[in-house]
Amino acid sequence: MKLLIDMNLPPDWVETLKQGGWEVVHWSTVGDIRATDQTIMEWARANEYTVFTHDLDFGAILAATRAQRPSVIQVRTQDIMPQSLGDRMQQILSEYEPILEKGALVTVDKARSRIHILPFH
Repeated sequence: MKLLIDMNLPPDWVETLKQGGWEVVHWSTVGDIRATDQTIMEWARANEYTVFTHDLDFGAILAATRAQRPSVIQVRTQDIMPQSLGDRMQQILSEYEPILEKGALVTVDKARSRIHILPFH
């Protein structure tokens, strides 16, 4: 699975997630740092990446467009650093990888995760 780290998450996530065997890029290395969320979503869809973000707008875009891709993982915690969430994200990615490859929105907080299959109905 390929992961695109959004600008609102630190680039430190790249190395943390690569340790799990995933292909990972930070948006700052592949696109304009001022790009809109829609532009990031279009790039992720075209290049078959799952978006990893702290921004709830990506889920809203999926809902509004009823898109089937790209998958989005949104973190809903105050501490977004890989030192705090890295192990949890590795576990979630391993568990949900087959579903994310088909199209899903995964919401993660400290205590739980929720998954919604795309497209939304």
